[in-house]
Amino acid sequence: MARHNIVFGRDQAVQQGGSAYSGPRFGQAAQSGPAPDTQWSSGFGQQGGDQLEAMYARPAATGHDTGRMTMRDALNAITATLGVIVVVGFAVAMLPLALGLVAGTQGIQIGLAVTGVLTFVGVIGGLVAALINIFKKQPSVIAVLAYAAFEGMFLGGITGSLEWAAGGAYRGIGLQAVVGTLAVAATVLVLFRVGILRTSPRLNKIFMVAMVAYLLFGLVNIGYLLLSGQSLRDGLLGLVIGGLAVVMASYSLVMDFEDVQRSVEAGTPRKYAWRLGFGIAVTMVWLYVEVLRILMILRGND
Repeated sequence: MARHNIVFGRDQAVQQGGSAYSGPRFGQAAQSGPAPDTQWSSGFGQQGGDQLEAMYARPAATGHDTGRMTMRDALNAITATLGVIVVVGFAVAMLPLALGLVAGTQGIQIGLAVTGVLTFVGVIGGLVAALINIFKKQPSVIAVLAYAAFEGMFLGGITGSLEWAAGGAYRGIGLQAVVGTLAVAATVLVLFRVGILRTSPRLNKIFMVAMVAYLLFGLVNIGYLLLSGQSLRDGLLGLVIGGLAVVMASYSLVMDFEDVQRSVEAGTPRKYAWRLGFGIAVTMVWLYVEVLRILMILRGND
């Protein structure tokens, strides 16, 4: 240990374990003073001084250097996750059009069949990937990006089916849903940045109660749909439920933004940025689906 000490590392007495010590020993008289030719030194040579100066001149370590999460890490994970959803979703949604340009009407029908299969695969795969990400103790980049890919299949499948089926009644609804979703998300982000939107314990309780009620209504609606062939989310009731769902998704987005802010301030390990990306992806998928449902009701009443 003494060999690495910058003060004692150059001392011969320390390096040789005391064998070179020439001072007074027990029972011997000490000299009256140092020898005339003794030269005093601070222990720092020119090279050691330059090294110390270089150490002090180094910039302070950042969160990236120490393995702690920075805002850039969080934004990179969020951008990558949402980017996979957008790219996969766009490719699946445009599949009927691409096949239609090659094989005409028959190509569109084949494309719609493929998007239907991809929608089912996206629902099942997205559910499995979501459960893995929720219950996995350590964040996994592969699991998060797999979830994003499956959700891209799901969203692209339902959007493509609406765009190119039903005689063109919903043509352009995909672009409208994307613009509506981005408008809501951007508004929430701006209001959060200026400090207007914040969570609170009371609002969190209200949100949880509303979520339970929303899920129960969804189960009842599925049962009613299977028995009667009709949905409770049509007409005015569907618009009201859809509006409330958009409000809940917006509040969930505020909770996600606060999670990002707290994680960066607390210096959470960098790998947890992917868990934040997963959380925001879940909320954005939910928001897109609700906006798409509202647009379907509005355009169905035209």
